[in-house]
Parts: sequence; C-alpha cells; structure tokens
Amino acid sequence: MVFVKRQDLEKICCGIFTALGIPEDEARSSAEILVAADARGIRSHGVARIKRYVEGIRAGYITGGVKPRILRQTPVSFVLDAEGGMGLSLSKRSMEKVVSMAEEHGFGACSIRNSNHFGIAGYYAEMAARKDMIGIAMTNTAALGVPTFGRKVMFGTNPIAFAAPSLNAKMFSLDMAATTVTRGKVEVYEREKKPLPPGWAVGTDGRTTRDPAGLLEDMLYQRGGGLLPLGGEGEQSGGYKGYGLAVMVDILTALCSGGSFGENVKDSELTSARVCHFFMALRIDLFRPPEDFKKDMSLMLEALSSLPPAEGAERVYYAGQKEQETEEASNRNGVALTEQVWKTLCDCAASLGLNATRHPV
Repeated sequence: MVFVKRQDLEKICCGIFTALGIPEDEARSSAEILVAADARGIRSHGVARIKRYVEGIRAGYITGGVKPRILRQTPVSFVLDAEGGMGLSLSKRSMEKVVSMAEEHGFGACSIRNSNHFGIAGYYAEMAARKDMIGIAMTNTAALGVPTFGRKVMFGTNPIAFAAPSLNAKMFSLDMAATTVTRGKVEVYEREKKPLPPGWAVGTDGRTTRDPAGLLEDMLYQRGGGLLPLGGEGEQSGGYKGYGLAVMVDILTALCSGGSFGENVKDSELTSARVCHFFMALRIDLFRPPEDFKKDMSLMLEALSSLPPAEGAERVYYAGQKEQETEEASNRNGVALTEQVWKTLCDCAASLGLNATRHPV
C-alpha cells in the first residue's frame, strides 16, 4: 500500500479536474468527495475511478460549469435536469440546498436526472446529520443487478444512505447497495486478480460466477448475468428484499425526475452512465429536541458497539463506525491506496502535464 496525505491526494485530483477544464470550485468539491471514499476505506468509490472521469470528461460526456435546468420547484422540493454536469459537485450543491430548505421549513427533498457518478452516497446523507437532521441520499446506476429468479440485469446497484446524528460528532451512517456488492467491489477483485466469493453474482447462464473480468465485460455489454440483489440468490435468504429496494430507488431517483431507469441505464466503454439521484433532509426538532434525540442515539450506538462479539469475531460495529474510525486513521497516517491505483493516478496527472506530488506522512 501507498499512504498519501489527504490534502496531497485532494490537490492531485483537483489539479486533474481543473486541467480538464472543470471550474475550480467544482473540481475541489469533486476531489474532496472522491478522496473521502478512500479515507473511509471504501476503495471501490475513490480515486481508483479517476481514469473513468478523465475519459468521460475528454469524451464530453461529463462537463463542468453546467447550470442545471430546474424542472419543478416548491418551497420544500425541486427537480433538476443536470444536463451531464459533474455528479459529485452537483450533488453536494443540491444537498446543501435541500438542507437549507429543511432549516427553513423542516423538510427538503430533490430528485435529479441526467447526472453522472456521485461517489459515496453516505457523504451527502451525513451533510444533513451534521445539521441535526436525518439525511437520505440515493442514486440509480447502470443496470448491473439481476432480479430474483432472473438472469438479465434490470436495475443498478442503487445505493441507499441514511444518516442520523449522535453526541460527540458521532452518527449512525448506513450506506449500502441494493445488490450484494457494488460493481466497484468487483473491479477491486479484478484489479487484484482475485476470484469472486460465491453468491455475489451470476453469469449469463444465471448460475454463480467467480470470474470478475468476465462478469464486468458481460455487464458492460449486457450479455446477461450480473450482480445478485441484497440477500443473494432466490427467496430463502431474502434476495427479493434487495430486489424490491433497488426498484424503490429507481422510483425515487428516476421516476420522480423523469429520468432513465432499469435496463435503459447503460455504461459505455469510456464512461459511466447518466444516472438519477434523490436527496432528502428532515429536521429532528419536528419530533423532539435534537439534544434529547442525540442522547438516546448515543445510548443506542453504545449498546450496539458494546455487545459481546460472536466467537471468532473481534467486536460488534454499528453502521458507519468502521468508516469513521478508518477516516480518523487516514487523517493521522495518510490515505491508503494500492500501488496500482497510485500509479494510475500518477499516470493521469502526467498525461495532463501535472506532477502527482506527495509529502512524507
């Protein structure tokens, strides 16, 4: 592993984006969100994706400086056509507006179509939690998931994030895909030349596959096969629940915004698909004083994390705890990247005449 200071990593990514013509403020926000994923140990959604961003921007599929088109607006909601703008920075600005609506009216929500990859969903839900609100963020993705009893992709990994505040800057932060894993996790296994664990995905015949490279290619060209819904194969382990959650995300993100959904959301060889997002913020004081809520949340989290672990396990975690602890370590010791990802980042920078400089941690 290579350890890079968080500020250095953000500066490198920001430099790449600005060199490609992305405005400084959008480049900075986008870099911060990408690096936040690696800082939390979510390598599938971090700077490993920089190459696809570079290719997408060069191809004109992702553009900076876009002013989204407002399709509908009320005091507590809005719908946008992102018109191919940077999904990362656009999502941050949109969640800021949603939080502002909730500050004034108690509630805010938006649905966005025609956007691009927005990084980790939890980043946006946590923006609301830091303001004593409950935050929700979702996005649909390219069709990668196979419905229960099916063999053809019909929905994306369709992540869902939910965040609620506790005392001492802690929070419950659930960030999960509606499939067993994300495509980014499959890409990690492909980069590291590791076979997929059983139960993650099926091939074109509808049976379990362990070949990450073959699966990624089949999903790209929609030949059949794909990721299994959360819960896995069939009904016995509740796979239909993940299937239902994936469709729910499509409803809130795509159907509410009038965007693409299901098998119509497709990646290309150069870049990720145009996708749809949904963001919501709900002020806690609509229900009870925030400090009382956070005290009880703190008791709940403490009760969960202090449970005796199962035999062979070290401890019990609540949602977001691992990521929060990893982020604290990353801020102290540097953000961990594989040598391959660091090399890719350096190569992208060099192709734009930039130096990927990192200082000793």
